[in-house]
Amino acid sequence: MDFDRIKEKLNILADAAKYDVSCSSSGSKRKNTNKGLGDSSGMGICHSYTQDGRCVSLLKILLTNHCIFDCAYCVTRKSNDIKRAAFKVQEVVDLTISFYRRNYIEGLFLSSGIFKSPDHTMERLISVAKKLRLEENFNGYIHLKSIPGASDELMREAGLYADRLSVNIEIPTKSGLKLLAPDKKHEDFMKPMKKVKDEIIQYKEESRLIKSTPKYAPAGQSTQMIVGATGESDRDIMYSSAFFYKKYNMKRVYYSGYVPISNDPRLPAIGSQVPMLRENRLYQTDWLMRFYGFDIRELLNDDFLHLDMEIDPKLSWALRNRHLFPLDINRVEKQLLLRVPGIGLKSVNKIIQSRKYRKLNWEHLQKIGIATNKAKYFITCDSREKELKDLSSESLKQIILKNSHSKYIKDLSPQLSLF
Repeated sequence: MDFDRIKEKLNILADAAKYDVSCSSSGSKRKNTNKGLGDSSGMGICHSYTQDGRCVSLLKILLTNHCIFDCAYCVTRKSNDIKRAAFKVQEVVDLTISFYRRNYIEGLFLSSGIFKSPDHTMERLISVAKKLRLEENFNGYIHLKSIPGASDELMREAGLYADRLSVNIEIPTKSGLKLLAPDKKHEDFMKPMKKVKDEIIQYKEESRLIKSTPKYAPAGQSTQMIVGATGESDRDIMYSSAFFYKKYNMKRVYYSGYVPISNDPRLPAIGSQVPMLRENRLYQTDWLMRFYGFDIRELLNDDFLHLDMEIDPKLSWALRNRHLFPLDINRVEKQLLLRVPGIGLKSVNKIIQSRKYRKLNWEHLQKIGIATNKAKYFITCDSREKELKDLSSESLKQIILKNSHSKYIKDLSPQLSLF
């Protein structure tokens, strides 16, 4: 083996894979059998993250950065003058096992540029997973990036060896995709998503009747959207996400801020990188939609096209709906309690459980861990600090921002004193 050449390929293809953030490994329960190598059951995958939030616990690489498409937003597009490389199937297998034995990784995230054809590329991705499972008896986590336009037969086979599959929609809207990737068709993304969804349902139904039925993509499927490459509003992005969650039973939708890579007039100018805060606000909105019972139309609509960058989306919603507040913390039902700013999912469950035994006061709520600097303006407990009915929502917003800043400085002061 030419180790120098392998190292060179790894540098090129690992760097090219950094733009894909959909590498979460939660949800898989593949057990180690026959004294094999690795285990992805439960919390077997240990995540570590870079400063910008990217997961680095998996060996995350491209099979190749050669591509037949010329998508304006993609660094591996065929017209881009970059150094190209390609792994052989066995090289990826050997790297994965070698990195795992050295305790560098707990699994593999494998994507690829599209070379020759979608089916040809997908076949090679599957070959890597198949060799790891059948020849190396590897039971660790495997996430395969599904290739848009791949056949149903290959998508079915991929799910038998991978824990998670993902088809990245890339651009949130059809019009944006047509502008920046005219060679690709929207239906090429939808078809493999539908196949994966249908196979997951079918295998689950069969497993109820036949216990020996193999698992199919046990960690489900995910997708990713590039934010800021085209002019979509936050509403457009999150409406697309809501569609994918409902239509294709997505486990996750990821949001990746566009990093300017060329002076193409169709794209934002070099130097206009999407703020990390916008990504953060989109993820917060996604969380509210998935776990807090919010309909996306409550958070974003024709009157509110963009998320507020100063405050989180739950607080923004509450300030627009002050007629629903204050809520009695000792009586309000769980569904409404989840909508109080400053009270998270775990705290809601603690409140529901605790108030069975006592009437909660402010001291109890602080011990539970709610953010009282926000919540106190939207709830009643044993008392309220002051009446706020005559205070405008904008004024209340500024008060909360000021209190939050003061709390941040107070929390930081012991650390500053060290210097």
